[in-house]
Amino acid sequence: MDVRMDGRVAVITGASTGLGLAMAKEFAASGGSVAILARKADALAAAKAEVAKAAGKANTKIEAYSCDVSKAQPIADTIKKVVADFGKVDILVNNAGISHAKPFDTVTDEDWQGDLDLKLFAAIRLARLVLPGMRERKWGRIVNVLNIGAKAPGANSTPTSVSRAAGLALTKAMSQENAQHGVLVNAMLVGLIESDQWQRRHKAANDGKTYQQFIDGMAKGRIPLGRMGKAEEFARMACFLCSDAGSFVTGVAINVDGGASPVV
Repeated sequence: MDVRMDGRVAVITGASTGLGLAMAKEFAASGGSVAILARKADALAAAKAEVAKAAGKANTKIEAYSCDVSKAQPIADTIKKVVADFGKVDILVNNAGISHAKPFDTVTDEDWQGDLDLKLFAAIRLARLVLPGMRERKWGRIVNVLNIGAKAPGANSTPTSVSRAAGLALTKAMSQENAQHGVLVNAMLVGLIESDQWQRRHKAANDGKTYQQFIDGMAKGRIPLGRMGKAEEFARMACFLCSDAGSFVTGVAINVDGGASPVV
C-alpha cells in the first residue's frame, strides 16, 4: 500500500526528538508538509534538517516553531504563525509529553497540574484552534499519542496514567462529535519503543551493559514480540491513520506495543 500525504499540512508537537521526529520524517517522506513544534530552538534546528532530508526532493514545506505547549498563549501564537505560513492545518498530532510516574502519595498538586497542562490541556487547546478549519474543509485528522497505561494503569503510575486516561476519553468524545465533519480522531498508545529517553536511562544505569543488552533486558518477559519497538514502526502507523488510506478509522485507540498491553 502506497500511503501518501501530498498536499496535507501536519502539526506535530514534541517533534524535535524521538517519536515526534520519526513521525515528522515519515510524513515528509510521504509528501506532507510539516510544522514541528518543541521547546528547544537548537534541537528544533537539527530536527528540521533531518525532516527536510527525509523529504528528499518532494514538494513539501518544513518549518520549526519553538513553543511550550503546556501554556495557552504560546499555543495560540504558534498556531497563528503556522496558519500564516502554511495556509491551513489538516493534521494535528498531539505527541508532547514525558514519562512522569511515581506513587500516588508522593504526587504534589504541582505535579498533577504540570502533567495535565502538558498532556491533556495542550491537546485540548491545540484541537480547539485547528478544528474549525478542518470542519470547514470537511477533512481532518487528529492523533493523540498516549501510552498503554491509559487503558491498564499500574501501581506507581500517577500522574501520567491519569492524564493519559483522560486523553483516551477526549479522543472518543471528539471522534463522535467530528465524524460528521470529515474529521477523524484516534489515539496511539505507546508501549516500550526505543527513543532518546532509553539512551539516557542506559547511560544513567552505568551497569556495564551495552545499549542493546540494556534494551533487550527491558523487553524480556514484558513484550510478547521479544523486543522493543522502533520509532519508525510507530511513525508508519501514524502516517496510515493520518492519510486517506485510514479514511474509515476513527474513535479507536491502537496499542503500538508488541502485544505488551493486557487490554485490547
